[in-house]
Amino acid sequence: MNFSSLNGSSVVQSRDTFTAAVTKNVIVTALCISINYINGTLIHTFRKHEVFHSSSCYILFIHLVINDMIQLIMATLLHIISYALFTINVSLCIVLLILTLLATYNTPLNLAGMAVECYIAVCIPLRYKQICTVKNTFILIGLIWVLSSFSILPDLFILMATEQPQFFLSRQFCSRDYVFRSSYSLKKRDTSHIVCLTLVWLILLYTYFRIVFTARGATQDVRKIRNTILLHGFQLLLCMLTYVRPLFIKGLLYLLPKQLVNLRFASYVIVHIIPRFVSPIVYGLRDQNFRKHVKRYLLCKVSSRNHPEFVVSNTRRTMKLQ
Repeated sequence: MNFSSLNGSSVVQSRDTFTAAVTKNVIVTALCISINYINGTLIHTFRKHEVFHSSSCYILFIHLVINDMIQLIMATLLHIISYALFTINVSLCIVLLILTLLATYNTPLNLAGMAVECYIAVCIPLRYKQICTVKNTFILIGLIWVLSSFSILPDLFILMATEQPQFFLSRQFCSRDYVFRSSYSLKKRDTSHIVCLTLVWLILLYTYFRIVFTARGATQDVRKIRNTILLHGFQLLLCMLTYVRPLFIKGLLYLLPKQLVNLRFASYVIVHIIPRFVSPIVYGLRDQNFRKHVKRYLLCKVSSRNHPEFVVSNTRRTMKLQ
């Protein structure tokens, strides 16, 4: 049996058949492994080539990839737990939910940081090397995690203040609405979503139009940066699906009242998996520098002669012979 939460109310669903449950979990697990294989290849490419280590653009991109991997793994784990165990210890569930929510909040903030980096590259090119240093980039990543924590920690404090100690030792269905169930948490969640998404949209719109007006004689590089900002907006739209998912399911239930189980699964794939698939395709394989290296690793065609360690050792051997 599975639970669903629509606008804070509990809905008990009919039980999936064994075949349907296995099929859904196999699909989710296969998608998770496939997407994380691509993401892992991107991280491996970044780690192996030092040319990417000094670029704010690539550092922010890899942080987005790592964040997507965390979010996808945690969402998949929670999905499997909901079928295999149904309920788990509340304390463990809180840890899993916090990691998932941190990754969820990080994504729009990271997109905003990438948009600002593009803006500086086009509109303030003379100060780009001074502003977009490796140190400042890691400071920005730290701020992203801090801001995400500020959005989640109040829920934890409210939970500790409103629930009895026995609640943390009990077993619950591991969902945000079932654990952080206080009306204060629900109001705070909606407010934080609105504030976060509004600020990120304002940043994306401001940077896009500034780039458009600053570089009217658009070169190919500027057009690519401008299109990248548009892709950030598309990615943000996908992120927003997380926040409208309950309303989305509730609306479809009016059309398909007997398909709640299937609607929840379809919405889960659309909201939690599809956006994680878009990131590596849009940002990683679209970049020429990244693409030429990633192709070899994705297809496992990296020969020993092209490996950096082989090149270094071969160079040293040549120097000794000379």
